Amino acid sequence: MRLFAVRDYRHLFGAQVIALFGTGLTTVALGLLAYELAGPRAGMVLGTALTIKMVMYVVIAPLAAAYIDRLPRRALLVVLDVIRGAVALALPLVTEIWQVYVLIGLLQAASAAFTPTFQAVIPDIVTDEAAYTRALSASQVASTMESLLSPVLAAVALTFMTFDRLFLGTSAGFVVSALLVLSTRIPDARAGAHTKAWDKVAGGIRTFVTTPRLRGVMALNLVVAAAGSIVVVNTVNYVRDALDGSQSDVARMLAASGTGTLLAALVLPRVLDRVTARSVMLTGAGVLVGGTAAAVTTVAAGLTTWAGTAVVWAVIGVGMALVITPTGKVLRDSAGPRAIPEVFAAQFSLSHLAWLITYPIAGWLGTAGGFTLTWSVLAALAVTGAVGALLLWRREEERNTVRFPAGAGTETGTSGAIAAPEAVAVRGPGADRTTLTKAA
Repeated sequence: MRLFAVRDYRHLFGAQVIALFGTGLTTVALGLLAYELAGPRAGMVLGTALTIKMVMYVVIAPLAAAYIDRLPRRALLVVLDVIRGAVALALPLVTEIWQVYVLIGLLQAASAAFTPTFQAVIPDIVTDEAAYTRALSASQVASTMESLLSPVLAAVALTFMTFDRLFLGTSAGFVVSALLVLSTRIPDARAGAHTKAWDKVAGGIRTFVTTPRLRGVMALNLVVAAAGSIVVVNTVNYVRDALDGSQSDVARMLAASGTGTLLAALVLPRVLDRVTARSVMLTGAGVLVGGTAAAVTTVAAGLTTWAGTAVVWAVIGVGMALVITPTGKVLRDSAGPRAIPEVFAAQFSLSHLAWLITYPIAGWLGTAGGFTLTWSVLAALAVTGAVGALLLWRREEERNTVRFPAGAGTETGTSGAIAAPEAVAVRGPGADRTTLTKAA
C-alpha cells in the first residue's frame, strides 16, 4: 500500500489497469463480431486477428522499449490511448472482414507500444529499488487479473446489452486512461543498462538464452499459449455451434477459465512461501497438458456438455495461473536491478511469440480441420513445451540464489555469458554450510 501512496504511480497504474480491461473486453467483443461476420468461419477470422496482434507485440514492443527514452513519454502514452479509443469506436461499424484486420492491427500496434512505455516510466517515478520491484510485480498481477476478470465483466454486460456496446465502453475506458496519464508528472528518461538501441532489444533476449531457468520459462510460454489458444480462439465457435449457446454463454464459458485462474491466484502466494517457483510452474505445465488432453478426449468421444466443457476450461485457467504468476519472481531472480526492465521486456516479446505460433493453429486449422485435429496438435505442442521445460530447467538451478551488487546489470561479453555477480550462495538439501559456486 505504501507503493500506491506515490500519486504519480497510482495514476499511471490506474491508467494501465483501465487500458488492460479495455483491451480484454475488446477481445471478447471481437470474438462475437467475428461470429456475426463469418459464422462457422469465426475461428479463422479471430485467429487471424489475434495473429496480427501477436505480430505487433513481437515486432513493435522491443522497438518501443529500445527507443522510448528518446520520445516524450507522457505525450506518447496519451496518443496511444487516443488511437485505441478511436479504433474501439470504429470496430462496431465494420462490414467487411478485412476492415477488422486493419483496425485490429492499428489497435494492437498502439497496445504493443503502451506496455513497454509504461514499464520504462516506472523506475523514474518509483525511485526506491524495493518499491520498483513491487511496482513491476503489481503490473504483472494487473495483466493476469485482466485476463480472468474481463470475461466475467463481459458476461455481466452482455446480459443487458449487445456486444457492440462493449466497444463503446472500452473506448470510454481508453479516454479515462489518457486523462489519468495527463494528470501525472513524468520526468525525462534516464539511461538504462545499455545505450544503443540494438543492445536494449538484444540484452534481455541474451539473458534468456544464457540462463537455464529462463530457457525453461521460454518452454513454459509455449505450454501456456497452446492451452490458452483453445480457450481464447475456439470458445466462440465451440459454444455457438457445438453447444448451441448464445453470446452471453460465450462470455460465461470464458469466465469459467478466468474463475480457475482466480482461485489459483488466491492460493498461490501462500504456496510460493513453501514451494519453489520451479515446482509450481512445472506443476502448472502438467495441469495444462492434462487440460488439453481432456479437451481432445471430450470432442473425440463426442462428450460435448456444458458442465464438462466448463470444468476443462477451469482446469486450463488454473494451469495458466500456476505458470504465469511465479514468472515475475523468476525474472527478478535472474537479472541485476538495471537489467530487470530488459528481461521483463524480453519475456513480454517471447511469450507473445509463443502465442504467434498457436493462434494461427487454433484459428486456421480449427476452421479447416475441426476441433479434434486442432486440439490434438495444440496438446502435442503443450507436451513438447512441458518436456522442454523439465529438461532445460534442472532441479539444481532452483537452489542457486544470485545476489547482484547494487546497480548491477547482466551485461554480457562477446561470449554471451552472464557477468559474474558479487557472490552466489548455494545451499544443497541437508547441507549445513554455504559454498561459493558459479552462477547458472
